[in-house]
Amino acid sequence: MVTLSQLADLPGASLQAYRLVNSKFPPIALFDDVADAATFEALYQIQALTNPRLQNEVGRLELIPRAEIPFGIPGCSYATAPFTHVNPEGSRFSNGRFGVLYLAANLETALAEVHYHQDKYWANIHGLNYERFVFRGLCCSFTDASMKDATALPVSDAIYNPDDYTHSHALGKAVKDARCSGLRYNSVRLHGNHCWALMTPSAVSSMVQSAHYEMIWNGRITSVNKISEA
Repeated sequence: MVTLSQLADLPGASLQAYRLVNSKFPPIALFDDVADAATFEALYQIQALTNPRLQNEVGRLELIPRAEIPFGIPGCSYATAPFTHVNPEGSRFSNGRFGVLYLAANLETALAEVHYHQDKYWANIHGLNYERFVFRGLCCSFTDASMKDATALPVSDAIYNPDDYTHSHALGKAVKDARCSGLRYNSVRLHGNHCWALMTPSAVSSMVQSAHYEMIWNGRITSVNKISEA
């Protein structure tokens, strides 16, 4: 079992990385409309009186301390959404009890990661013969201060098991419990590349749209195409 003491600290460099989100889910404007937590609270209470869908839009706010929300940055909603809309089935470094912002070193890696998970998910949907899925590419600027580095571990390590997340869940919980900002790790879907799992959006300084991509499903994902610039 990997422990945090085995992982090197990252140097606090300023970086850019990439992410894809499904375009059918619009950004949550409320996070981008305010500059601080106090203004957010006031605006949230006012809008809650007239917008019955507001709670669904902003997600479970109790899952993230207000102090960790990077109000005022470009794309605050994109940075915050993974922490308020948590997949209860979990992900590689979360058992579903907390959110993680996953980023890839380049768009090719981000596409490979999403391609794999889309293929796996839609293969279980009976009767789906053809579909087109559109994704919004996002470019994220952040710093890796207070993050751990797991890229020195070989891809044969248990945290990189393609389908069994038992060991990676344990590592993710340890990173979260230690209040580390995140983890750099090897991409499982595109070997030779790496990704980040951010445990808080506070390290993000901007997250802006880059381009749109489509994935065509025809019994499996048969093509991936760039369809527009930002």
